[in-house]
Amino acid sequence: MSLAQDIAILKQIPMLSDFQDDQLRLLAFSAESMDYRSGQRLFDQGERADGGLVITSGTVSLQTKNNDGFAEVDRVGEGTLLGETALLAENKRPCRAEAVDDVRIIRIRRALFKRMIQEYPELALRLFDQQAGRFQQTVARLRPIGEKMSELEQLNAERRLRDDEKQSRE
Repeated sequence: MSLAQDIAILKQIPMLSDFQDDQLRLLAFSAESMDYRSGQRLFDQGERADGGLVITSGTVSLQTKNNDGFAEVDRVGEGTLLGETALLAENKRPCRAEAVDDVRIIRIRRALFKRMIQEYPELALRLFDQQAGRFQQTVARLRPIGEKMSELEQLNAERRLRDDEKQSRE
């Protein structure tokens, strides 16, 4: 793939969409391209994540371990960033990723990404705002669940109280 094609794919990634073309060019040029054949593993669940992988062609099966081995939970293709969080902080891979067909990726190491946002502080600010917005959306989505959990806890407390009163009368 050409550098221009890599830049076009990187620009599609929501986390990288605010990057200027010259910043994406630097990122694409400094990152490494890797090829995987059908059935090859890109990474395994629980493995240390040292950065993100952008799929530039092909399809990847994402799988999680269960009692019977590994089960596919999703299939992703071109323009997908695997390991977004790993670009910002050290963590472990939450799933296994295997090539379904021939796959090409751009591997962006966390150290490279951190250098980029250090050289371009405005990117760091936009990323911070982006992550804060996502956090706020997550909190808003979880709020109704928290309210239901509180209601259930209240019902359980009332039931325990009734059961205790019933036992004390017997």
